[in-house]
Amino acid sequence: MKLRIAATAVALTTVIAACGAQQAGGGAAGAWPRKGKPITLIVAFAPGAAVDAAARVVAPVLEKELGTNVEVENRPGAGGLIGYTALSKSRPDGYTIGATSSPSIVISPLDPSRGATYTRASFQPLGMQVLDPMLVGVAPDSPYQNLKDLIEAVKAKPKSVTVTTTGVQTGEHFALADIQQKTQAQFAPVHFSEGAASAIAAFLGKHVDAYVGNVSDVKPHVAQGKIKVLGVMGAERSPFLPDVPTFAEQGYQIDAATARGYVAPAGVPAEVRTKIEAALKKAIEDPAVVAKMKDLGLPTVYKSGQDYTTYWAGQESNYKQALPLVRNEKG
Repeated sequence: MKLRIAATAVALTTVIAACGAQQAGGGAAGAWPRKGKPITLIVAFAPGAAVDAAARVVAPVLEKELGTNVEVENRPGAGGLIGYTALSKSRPDGYTIGATSSPSIVISPLDPSRGATYTRASFQPLGMQVLDPMLVGVAPDSPYQNLKDLIEAVKAKPKSVTVTTTGVQTGEHFALADIQQKTQAQFAPVHFSEGAASAIAAFLGKHVDAYVGNVSDVKPHVAQGKIKVLGVMGAERSPFLPDVPTFAEQGYQIDAATARGYVAPAGVPAEVRTKIEAALKKAIEDPAVVAKMKDLGLPTVYKSGQDYTTYWAGQESNYKQALPLVRNEKG
């Protein structure tokens, strides 16, 4: 009798443990997302920015794959710091993810003066969607016909040309610092912390002399004759701007691009994360999404969550070395 009771107790304990494991593991993924519970997709930049545009193209397909609404929520400001902070503090249950732009999300916690409360380890990369080269552009009626004209003019008269970035220690800021360090031309940076939409508006309004940003930012404006691109910071010419030479072609060894993708706050259960990653891969590689991205001037370059993590680590290493170059360039 005692043996039978003991055996029953052991069996009951095993069942309870199995149920707990199921809830913490596969059962959590199986029940996720709950019917009617939406997923919030935080964008750390203003509406109209490239990272926002990419997220809004992906969201409808992501909804279809996951079977629930995906609500894009913009949290702009401080070069992405506000949105990234909100994302890092979100509950790691899969119901809040973020559309991010790196190197900004990688760079912001590297300098204590920025006051970031998160680190790279605060996030779990889910997949990369875009690799968008940077460029330098000027007004169509500008006297500068090529990079050499611009750089020589600034070398002759330091700080005489204002130039946009999307905030202190963002990718554009680091690209500008690299240009200055390698050419000895000292520009006057003007930082627009809400993102590319504000920067391009200021440039088009003739409040800033030159624009540093991504190919996707200017593609429609080039077509309308509103900006003259002097050089692209890629290993090869952009298919969206085939007539524009690279920096390297003009004798300047500068290569810079923005990677855009998706992350979750660290700690999301592995099974839930796997489900989101799979849905993102299908959404990013969906032919209709790829076509829409191409129309926006955003080249699709997919990387898995693991590969995106590795890419982030490489960026962190590179920008740690470059950080001293931008500390005295806060505009």
